[in-house]
Amino acid sequence: MWKEFFYFSKGQRIGIIVLISLILIVLMANFALPLFFLRTDMPKNVFLSEVKAFKKTLVSRDSIRLAAWQHKYEERYKKYENHSSTKQLVTYSLFTFDPNTIDSIGFTRLGLKSYIASNILKYRHKGGKFKTVTDFCKVYGIAPEKFKELEPYIAIKEIQKPKLDTVLTPRKVFKQDIIVDLNSADTALLMQVKGIGRGYAKGIVRFRKETGGFVSVDQLHEIYGMRSENFDKIRPFCTVNTALIQRLKVNNASVERLNAHFYINFYQAKALFELRRNKGKLHELNDLKVLLEFTQEDLIKLKPYLSFE
Repeated sequence: MWKEFFYFSKGQRIGIIVLISLILIVLMANFALPLFFLRTDMPKNVFLSEVKAFKKTLVSRDSIRLAAWQHKYEERYKKYENHSSTKQLVTYSLFTFDPNTIDSIGFTRLGLKSYIASNILKYRHKGGKFKTVTDFCKVYGIAPEKFKELEPYIAIKEIQKPKLDTVLTPRKVFKQDIIVDLNSADTALLMQVKGIGRGYAKGIVRFRKETGGFVSVDQLHEIYGMRSENFDKIRPFCTVNTALIQRLKVNNASVERLNAHFYINFYQAKALFELRRNKGKLHELNDLKVLLEFTQEDLIKLKPYLSFE
């Protein structure tokens, strides 16, 4: 068994011989090379002197960079210092003024900065008025010292209030004698009836769209937010044209279309659809009585809206 373990083929034996030869050559070269190349050691003092010279060059370069940076910094600082030290004295004059009428040039002549004048003009442009002297000190940017200086020169003219008899207040015009059809009138026509605002008008149109139309004026009670006192005001001026009602085709409508109806919820729509699929075509309202999801009251409400064609 050990003979099989140490058995090598001819190629393997050649490879081993070559490897051993290379190892021997390397070992011999390691001992022989120092004999052919003489080692020249640099004196210690020479090496140290070269290191010191190299360090000096580094220091000199760093000092040059530092000096250049300091020079640049000093130049910039001098510019800033000169700029800050040579402030121009702002000259201004004081005179009587009305902050509600004076222009921006007048504000700057009084010694106010341009952005303060701009704020005042924007405030006046938006309809703001200075009613009292103390209102002027509330302007953003005016220091208390500056306000004390300007206060004796502020003269605000009394703002005339408009006469009550000359003020025109727009009033909504109602046509009390108009009769609107709940199944055809748009929101603009509905709002001409006293008691029907924009919210009620949109609710009536929405209810008409979700049901197919009004069967009775009493269905106004089902409009969201409708109160009894509003209903009593509206009812005399409303009528219903049942010929305009859009009926729901039970045998063709999908579950989504059935569920979109105001009086049919999702479970009722699903049950009706399954009944139609299992039984086939539905012929009359009594076919829906087998469905537990529909009460007798539900069927009465749905009767005017369903078509079994």
